[in-house]
Amino acid sequence: MRLEDEIKQTGFTDDFMKAILNILVTADRISSATNSVLKPFGVSKEQFNVLRILRGRHPKPSSLQLISERMISKSSNATRLVEKLRQRGYVERTLCPTNRRKVDILITRKGINALEEMDPLVRVSSDDMRTLTKAESRELNRVLDKMRP
Repeated sequence: MRLEDEIKQTGFTDDFMKAILNILVTADRISSATNSVLKPFGVSKEQFNVLRILRGRHPKPSSLQLISERMISKSSNATRLVEKLRQRGYVERTLCPTNRRKVDILITRKGINALEEMDPLVRVSSDDMRTLTKAESRELNRVLDKMRP
């Protein structure tokens, strides 16, 4: 669907501002689809992001700083997200044996199992938007990377 039809607006300041709006509208649609899929699991997309970071490092532990650096949403509170995941049994925290001021965070088997259920559902939720060719996807990635200096 064209942006003009989506937001019922015909005039834009310029093509760049239209592109920014297009990115925001598309990101919101992706975010909504992801939230819908994750809701039955009681996990937010930010918590899902933390679980994926931890799974990617498994079996090595991660620190809060590492998680924060790798988060998609840099404004997320990693401490709060990890605590909620710990309460669900998806992660465990232990004191680092070499630095007592540092906390090691590891994904649990329960967290890995939950991700194995969530991953295919998240993938399917984006299939409706999978309308780009490989070349278009590469070009979109190139342009978006260029926008983030």
